[in-house]
Amino acid sequence: MITHKLLKFRDQKLLEQALTHSSYANENPGHSHNERLEFLGDALLNFLSGEYLYLREPLLPEGEMTWRRSHLVDEQQLAKFAQEIGLGQYLRLGKGLSQSGGDRNPNLLSSAFEAVIGAYYLDSDGNLANLRSIVRDFFDAALLNKLSPANQPPTYVDAKNQFQVWVQANFNSLLPRYVTDRIGGSDHAPEYLAKVFVAQKIYGEGKASGKKEAEKKAAANALAKLRQLP
Repeated sequence: MITHKLLKFRDQKLLEQALTHSSYANENPGHSHNERLEFLGDALLNFLSGEYLYLREPLLPEGEMTWRRSHLVDEQQLAKFAQEIGLGQYLRLGKGLSQSGGDRNPNLLSSAFEAVIGAYYLDSDGNLANLRSIVRDFFDAALLNKLSPANQPPTYVDAKNQFQVWVQANFNSLLPRYVTDRIGGSDHAPEYLAKVFVAQKIYGEGKASGKKEAEKKAAANALAKLRQLP
């Protein structure tokens, strides 16, 4: 029985779509998968986590806020959020993924969590108030368990954030743009290719079994190229 408030929807079909992986939709024509909702949820989580840190930590410099945000919404952390609300048991997966433990796969769980966030926003008619309250609870717990003590500076910033800092410093606050497509693999082990652009110019590419990891590799590739410049 669905009990967490994030999973209580007025439109049950919208919730079902958020929980439907493309493998299930491919095997069951007439069902919509959750990839567009995942895209929306990813954008919302990035905004809400940035807002959360800005308001919660008024003395933190931008670099540390960027590092903390990346950890609040990375694949590992979002998968933990999904596990906390038992999301795996509700996922609609294709037969192969179901039999291979897809309901415990961090990539699938994190993607489904993003999709549910996007769907909840739509189900709320675009009202952020309830969603903001819900994600704040998740973020509070994550900071307490993973990112404390709060006054210690980070020792690691991932490649996407490093590249974004370079782009903003050299292109008048322009943001890098990632284009990520599935290029092969199976439902159980997909392969994605990410390309990172700045002002219509491609700076790097990366391949991985998850979209976010591919984007990190694309950013790392871009940074490696920059370091080789005279």
